[in-house]
Amino acid sequence: MFNIGDMAVYPAHGVGVIEKIESQEISGCKQDFYVMRILDNDMTIMIPTGNVENVGLREIIGRTDVPKLYSILKKRNVTIDNQTWNRRYREYMEKIKTGSVFEVAKVYRDLLILKLEKELSFGERKMLDTARNLLIREISLAEDVNEEQVKKDLDKIFS
Repeated sequence: MFNIGDMAVYPAHGVGVIEKIESQEISGCKQDFYVMRILDNDMTIMIPTGNVENVGLREIIGRTDVPKLYSILKKRNVTIDNQTWNRRYREYMEKIKTGSVFEVAKVYRDLLILKLEKELSFGERKMLDTARNLLIREISLAEDVNEEQVKKDLDKIFS
């Protein structure tokens, strides 16, 4: 599915590059792994090639998917649950862990809307930053534009 040098998205960690494909023997079974380096923090992750779908490793969205992302971000008539911050945090974390950039966009939008109504918890502020960074990196690569431009575009949507 992936080759050395390919960019891919690992849920909740973001965009990385497949640096190598290697085989290892674990419990007597030979298994192939993608060795992926996450661009934001240089963390290295080994993903069994046969387990790609289960962990949610996916290709970067295409340029044609970006307008759909922006339409999610621009949608304002959304209902945000009035539940406790920790329950909301868990719900949003589940969305981020799906690996879907569209779910990440919903989390980002909802947290920004919520921020207008009340102060976010520390965890929610961190999650807002995480969602923003995941979106910026992926949109930048999908559109082949620099990240500063994407930041400006996101800020314009929410100004």
